[in-house]
Amino acid sequence: MAKLSQDDLLAQFEEMTLIELSEFVKAFEEKFDVTAAAAVAVAGPAATGAPAEAEAEQDEFDVILEGAGDKKIQVIKVVRELTSLGLKEAKDLVDGTPKPVLEKVAKEAAEKAAESLKAAGASVTVK
Repeated sequence: MAKLSQDDLLAQFEEMTLIELSEFVKAFEEKFDVTAAAAVAVAGPAATGAPAEAEAEQDEFDVILEGAGDKKIQVIKVVRELTSLGLKEAKDLVDGTPKPVLEKVAKEAAEKAAESLKAAGASVTVK
């Protein structure tokens, strides 16, 4: 059997799916009685660094109505103001909670909408 270079091995790993790669790692650990924990720990911070940066740079938020509370009519009015929906559509949205009221809006707009909904008695989540 010809010996493969590191580049050849990496090219082979590139073509594998995550499931295939996971199965390979398990088989490798069993065959050579080792664990890949050290390699994962080294690769871990680099992999987790990217999502942390993405969260820090998040500029689009969703305002999700979790519940209308006791003042359902007031909440429907606020939903209509925020979304320019008709009365029936706004009522359906409030009745079908949890549902997004606004999607992919700026942080300031999301916070303002959440404050308005909370003032009307609704429970709101901003994601």
